[in-house]
Amino acid sequence: MIRVNQHSEVALALGQQIQAHIDLEALPQNLCLVVGGDGFMLETIREVGTSHIFLGINAGRVGFLLNGTEDFEACFASISAQTWTVHTFPRLRMRAHRVDGGPVMEALAVNDVYLERMTGQTAHLQIEIDGVRVVDRLVCDGVITSTALGSTAYHFSASGHACHPAVRAIHLTPICPHSPRLAPITLPAEAKIAIDVMGGSKRPVRAVADGVGHPEVSRVEIERADVDVRLAFLDGHNFTSTLVQKILRV
Repeated sequence: MIRVNQHSEVALALGQQIQAHIDLEALPQNLCLVVGGDGFMLETIREVGTSHIFLGINAGRVGFLLNGTEDFEACFASISAQTWTVHTFPRLRMRAHRVDGGPVMEALAVNDVYLERMTGQTAHLQIEIDGVRVVDRLVCDGVITSTALGSTAYHFSASGHACHPAVRAIHLTPICPHSPRLAPITLPAEAKIAIDVMGGSKRPVRAVADGVGHPEVSRVEIERADVDVRLAFLDGHNFTSTLVQKILRV
């Protein structure tokens, strides 16, 4: 299977080259080639499901979740020879309760789940971790929870630290905290987080899981999902080098 971002001219051109140089029928049936950027990879995982292994070919800007294409011939040869390593990464499971009492919304995220204010007013959030009240009322623009794999995205932009993808942890980072000045927190992968929205009718907040928004939530519960996602990286890929070159030195 191959999925190509139809909205990217670069991805479309690269997809044509792949299909011209690689016998897709010879590849494992459970392999999904993804040609696009990080956002398209997240979209593909969400739509295809975790029964597949995802091997990304970067046609975007950063491409942290994908393989580089600096050497097309070497990249195509490695895919044809099936010389890749499959890595498993934990995902987050979100359960979001609605202000209007409607059905609980559930979602899975490879990168992050975050809450953000929907209007010009600050969000007022109460946070518990493993049943321990961390803050009674956090006045802020929102809060991010991310996996290590997703720590290089919104979490890092919001002054959280970039974490090596091999670390199994959940990162919690306030977005523009006004009071109190809560610092980013790194938690065990099995931590359970509950965030209650205070005064949600007046100060509406939405939850976003890997870019998909769920408006006007009253409470969000976040924990590690039962099933990991599997990403394949071609031989020679080095997570430390990728972290340094694509994130820390940019």
